[in-house]
Amino acid sequence: MDTSRLLDTLDAEGRSLATAARQAGTDATVPTCPEWRIADLLRHTGAVHRWAAGFVAEGLKRPRPLDAPPEVDGAELVDWYQDSHRTLVETLRTAAPDIDCWTFLPAPSPLAFWARRQAHETTVHRFDAESALSGPQVPQIPQVPQATHIPSAGPAVPAPSPVAPGFAVDGIDELLRGFHARSRSRVRTDEPRVLRVRATDTRLHTRADADADADTDADTDAVWTVRLSQEPPVTTRGADGPAECELAGPADQLYLALWNRVPIPQVSGDPALAALWRKLSGI
Repeated sequence: MDTSRLLDTLDAEGRSLATAARQAGTDATVPTCPEWRIADLLRHTGAVHRWAAGFVAEGLKRPRPLDAPPEVDGAELVDWYQDSHRTLVETLRTAAPDIDCWTFLPAPSPLAFWARRQAHETTVHRFDAESALSGPQVPQIPQVPQATHIPSAGPAVPAPSPVAPGFAVDGIDELLRGFHARSRSRVRTDEPRVLRVRATDTRLHTRADADADADTDADTDAVWTVRLSQEPPVTTRGADGPAECELAGPADQLYLALWNRVPIPQVSGDPALAALWRKLSGI
């Protein structure tokens, strides 16, 4: 995706995260990360924002640890997160296109890497924050007879905002071909296995999309083939050969499922491979 579009997404998602956090309150539990409160989510994401901005602003060539977040809570913590997000966005928007700094996944440039990584980091955690208001799933409306009286339950709470399909596809690609290509991926099998991942509601419509990936032709499904073994997973774009299990669904739900935020929409074939992903794919 174009870096400017990624930065627009990062900007919007961070603002939405802060709004949801302020509405939920920093003591609220995050159902998608049950061990976290909103305060933990803000401290983590804000610290990551400042960490990422530092590499670009200072042109750092080596990794360094995150700084500890401040010991504040409540509205002051939300304000600190907003300042962290604003600093990151401004740093990336004003950085020279040819900035040279440390990164940890392949990318066309360091600036493109940090824009993409932080856009997806923020989108997933925005979903976490909004889930603290409404739960991670879109509420299902029960089917009841027309004559049945339904008592008022108070104002409706909106479900978490959806993720744009094209952006979700980009995030799936980053996760499968970036994060899980690294040696630290724990998704391994004793014997070679093949897993397929398919977004069912989006296709590559332009030559530019296809040109971004030499393995993909225009007008093909957004699909990945993941080869598992005792080594790190090897993922290619496309449906190359048979697969023993397929994980499928709308791009935004598949994106969130692969980040272990919601259930996998559809599983066909060997469910053990789907269970393996859920168990071992955490980043």
